[in-house]
Amino acid sequence: MVYRRTERTKRHARTKEEAFVRAAHELVAREGFAGAKVAAVAGACGVSAGSLYSYFGGRDELLAHVFRRAAGRELTAVREAVAAAPAQPDARLEAFADTFIRRALRGRRLAWSLLFEPVSPVVERERLVYRREYAQLCEGVIRDGIAAGLFARQNAAVAAGAVIGAISEALVGRLSPEVAQQPQVPDGQLVLEIRDFCLRALGCVRS
Repeated sequence: MVYRRTERTKRHARTKEEAFVRAAHELVAREGFAGAKVAAVAGACGVSAGSLYSYFGGRDELLAHVFRRAAGRELTAVREAVAAAPAQPDARLEAFADTFIRRALRGRRLAWSLLFEPVSPVVERERLVYRREYAQLCEGVIRDGIAAGLFARQNAAVAAGAVIGAISEALVGRLSPEVAQQPQVPDGQLVLEIRDFCLRALGCVRS
């Protein structure tokens, strides 16, 4: 009986934790990390604010969970797109850029929060982890392109960081919830422009 109660208690705790993370994720997707206050998360779960601290050390710990989940989904989608693309490095680079950009444009508020919104040091550490993961994925594609003679000879690690920086910077104005910027090009054209810029920057040579 003691064992069954312990397992039941663990399942209950996991259910409550999941409810808090899910509620916080929905708030971040609508209002950013700034909107995911403890009271708002608890209210969405129909419990008191104090009960959240029974499952998380604090708001930062909860938001770190939210970041890991949301960023992990985005990274998985990009990885799968790269893996499913034709074997040629330029096609894989296109898949990397297209998937990253299109998903960001579909979920603009969440993408802004994951990429740019000021966050606590705890969440920023998570952000740096995922930036490295993206850079390593992109670096592998670039190395293959250099080896195949498709991309210019260059430092693949530096080039990967530059590509990711270019993609992110090109999206700032389109994603920002605070800057009312009239789009100069439709979303579809923006994807193509950024992707083609990255290929040109790498010195892509197509037959």
